[in-house]
Order: sequence, then structure tokens, then C-alpha cells
Amino acid sequence: MSGGLAALLDDVATIAKMAAASVDDVSAAAAKASAKAVGVVVDDTAVTPRYVHGFLANRELPIIRRIALGSLRNKLVFILPVALLLSEFLPWLMTPILMCGGAYLTYEGAEKVWEALGDGHRDDGTGNAEAPGTGTPEHERQMVQGAIRTDLILSAEIMAIALAEVAVQPLLVRTLSLVVVAVVITALVYGVVAIIVKMDDVALLLAERPSAASQRAGLALVRAMPRVMGVLSTIGIAAMVWVGGHILLAGTDSLGWHGPYGAVHHVEESLRDHLPGVGGLLAWLASTLASALAGLAVGAVAVAAVLGVARLGPTTRKDHR
Repeated sequence: MSGGLAALLDDVATIAKMAAASVDDVSAAAAKASAKAVGVVVDDTAVTPRYVHGFLANRELPIIRRIALGSLRNKLVFILPVALLLSEFLPWLMTPILMCGGAYLTYEGAEKVWEALGDGHRDDGTGNAEAPGTGTPEHERQMVQGAIRTDLILSAEIMAIALAEVAVQPLLVRTLSLVVVAVVITALVYGVVAIIVKMDDVALLLAERPSAASQRAGLALVRAMPRVMGVLSTIGIAAMVWVGGHILLAGTDSLGWHGPYGAVHHVEESLRDHLPGVGGLLAWLASTLASALAGLAVGAVAVAAVLGVARLGPTTRKDHR
């Protein structure tokens, strides 16, 4: 009896050690994967505040919460199962799928540039603005849906980068690592976004305090926040074009067309080799600029195609009457 109990305890101890080792593996893999995805995380954080801009203060946090839940759903319900299945059975298909997402990102970014250069609103091809009144429930719904669609591409890029870092791990460790990455990064991104969009409320609280120093700081923040939100909105648009362009450049290289990405890589290496100290920063800037230009070019073609189809639509319908 005592021997059987001792054997059982040994088995339990062995299982516990294996579980602890698995937890360590998952933690290490998740940390490594999260670190590699941090660049896209910054882009995601910059993109999101523009979707909250213009709403009443009491709607900002509910909107961010809805977008955050949509982002988590994107990662865990849609991207994670597909990524794991593709990594197991059709790994070659991940690059074309990511490139389609990258092309959509460049279209979204180029469309925002077109709107900024034009009359500031979407045109459906008939001269009527598509978007409902700012701040209405319908406008809120459209903005949340647009944010979640954009997040789907950025989340796919984050998860793909994370998956590449844990590709050699067993399936269970791979799965749990990606779940940890999805939860941690979503909390990080939308926690930071919530802080950014509520800074104006913090500024008002400071301005109402009796301390003269607090009042000065609060008033400075109140004046600065509209500019900060405007800058973040611009960075968000640039991030869409930049990330989308980088996905397309890296994808074409993976599929065998090495010319565009090879040229960018050659410039990066030259800067690093010939300009020690600042070469790394300049190489990053060169790569970012090349990705942005590629993304803007592809996005401009996509916007032109969509606008062309929209303008031809009513004419085509009239011709068939």
C-alpha cells in the first residue's frame, strides 16, 4: 500500500515537473515572440486613437473597449486557428494571405491621404458623403467596425511574427504562447490607447486643482492634446501605409522576387557599414521610407481602381435602363 502511494506521489511529482517546464517554455517563447512583434505593436497603438477622435468624452472608453474586444476576438477566434493550421499543413500559404492583408492596409492608408487632400469625406461616386453624422450611433458603429478591420491586418502581422519565433516548439507550447501574446499585446495596446485618449480629462482635473503648478500643467495639456491627437492620427495613417508596404516587400521576397526587397536591404547594409554610430538608425529610416513609398504606390493604385469602379457604376446602370 505504502509502495503504491509512493509510486503515485512520484508520478504526481513528475507530472508537476513537466507542467512547470511547459509553463517555463510557454513563458520564454511568449516573451521572445512579443519582443519581435513590438514594432507592429507601436503601429497598432498609433493607428487606433484616430478612430476615437471626435466623439464625446463619455463614449471614448466604451469605444476603446469594443475595439479591444474585437481585437482579441480577431487574434484568438480567427487568426490563431488559421495560423496554426496553415503552419502545420500549408505554411507556404501564409505569405500570400498576409500580402492580401498588407494590400488592404495600403488601400486604407492611401484612402485617408486622398480624403485629406480632397474635400475631407468619402465619396460614393454620386457626390454624396457616405459617413453618417459625426458622433451618432451609426457613425460610432462604422468607426468601431473600421478599427476592428484594420486591427485584423495588424493583429495578423503580430501573430505571424510571433508564430515565426515559436515555429520549432511543440504544438501545445506554440498554441499557448500565441494565446499569451494575443492577450498581453491587446491589453498593452488598448491600455496605452485608453491613457492617450483620456489625457484631456487628466488635464482638466489638473487645471481645477488649487496648486498653481498643477493648473499650469493642466492648461498646457489641454492646449496640447488636440495637437497630440492630430499627430497620432497622422502617424496612424502613415503606419498603415508603412506596415502594409513592408508586408508586401517582404512577401515578394519570400515568393522569389528578390529585386525590390534586395535593393532596400542593400541600402540598409551600406548605411550600417559606412556610417557607424548612426548607421543603424539611418538604415531603419531608409527601410521605413522604402516600405512607405511602396505602400503608398500600391494603395494609390487600389484607391484609383475603387474610385473608378464607383464612378462607372451609376453610368453602367443608366446604360442598361
